[in-house]
Amino acid sequence: MTLIMNYCYRIYPDASQEETMLHWLEISRKVYNYALREIKDWVNSRKCSLDYCSLEREYIVPADKPFPTYYVQQNELPKAKKTFSLLGEAPSQVLQTTIRRLHDAWNYFQSRGFGFPRFKKFGQIKSMLFPQFKTNPITGWQISLPKLGKMPINLHRPIPEGFVVKQARILRKADRWEVVVTIESDVSIPDAQPHGDGLGIDLGLSKFLTTSDKEFIARPRFLTSLYRKLELLQRKYARTKKGSKNREKARIKVARFHNHIARVRKDWQFKLANHLCTKEGIGMVFVENLNLKAMSRGMLRKHTLDAAFGQFLNLLEWVAKKHQIYFCRVNPDGTSQTCPKCNTHTGKKELSERVHKCGECGYQTDRDHAASEVIRLRGLELISTQGLCGIENAYAVGLPGIDESQSPSEAKSRRGRTRKSSNSDVGKPIP
Repeated sequence: MTLIMNYCYRIYPDASQEETMLHWLEISRKVYNYALREIKDWVNSRKCSLDYCSLEREYIVPADKPFPTYYVQQNELPKAKKTFSLLGEAPSQVLQTTIRRLHDAWNYFQSRGFGFPRFKKFGQIKSMLFPQFKTNPITGWQISLPKLGKMPINLHRPIPEGFVVKQARILRKADRWEVVVTIESDVSIPDAQPHGDGLGIDLGLSKFLTTSDKEFIARPRFLTSLYRKLELLQRKYARTKKGSKNREKARIKVARFHNHIARVRKDWQFKLANHLCTKEGIGMVFVENLNLKAMSRGMLRKHTLDAAFGQFLNLLEWVAKKHQIYFCRVNPDGTSQTCPKCNTHTGKKELSERVHKCGECGYQTDRDHAASEVIRLRGLELISTQGLCGIENAYAVGLPGIDESQSPSEAKSRRGRTRKSSNSDVGKPIP
């Protein structure tokens, strides 16, 4: 088994190196747009009518010309370098990975049916990939990149022993540069198995999350609390003259502020994920398998995107794997409409109704806490029976007919007595 991880570091190129990388990004953008133009021309040439031509324009592409695939366009790069000497200034592998990025977007468009790749404006391509290295590019506190030489790197986390650097992606974020290093090692790490206590987590907007052990975490408003300041920065940017130096300075301020909000949010979510996974006795974490795309298109889309539930669930899954905690997503349907004690459907609740009260058993608690308990029971049932009710194992908690406070052995003895008494009644006349 091969383990692959990504480590992100900040790099500090000098003025000449930064100018060179910006020049390469611009070359990559032109290659991307040219390759996309070939694809669009080929597609449009197959869409024209057979009985007449357009009055404005028509795409004339030979009928026997094949679709410009990734390998076709990649093989055309050496020929294009002879015609356009500008392409020879950037590393060949950087241009190849740029074409690969375009065809990844094209394949994604083909699979889902919408989202045709768009042309990139000036400055919209902000990363480039170096896919392979002959030797380890990181030496001490420096990283060596092709045609750039060595530049300082903030190696705040050392590369673990036994890992090899496979590739590096250079990112430009506002006025800073970062490198994402992909490391690989042939190690075998077993998947975490269910053990210990289970923890159900319910996500929401009134409270960021509620756990089944009655822990309520408030939702920090990362974007909305700073939205006024962001509006002022964007207003200053809109009032500057296009192409001026003041406009570039204002743009960098806006981008830097967005990056600040994103970093604060991600740092808080990492700390929360570690807090949940390091609780005493916790060996399993269960969350809802939410439709995040639909949630981000509703009335509360700004608050939903500010909470970044998808990012948090991915971080929680990664942190749980690091701590050998079993992580599972369960069916989210009806978690707030089910009683965790008697499994009764309580009916639809309005968003303003924040208290769960069961009419059958009388159980009353916070609405989000009841939902987290239902999530926990669904997760335990899923891993204990694998969808088959009545099959017990070491994790058979919350099975039908077994109370949580009752041990499996007591339930088994109780069922045995029931079967024995029922067998003794065979042959007796029915009253």
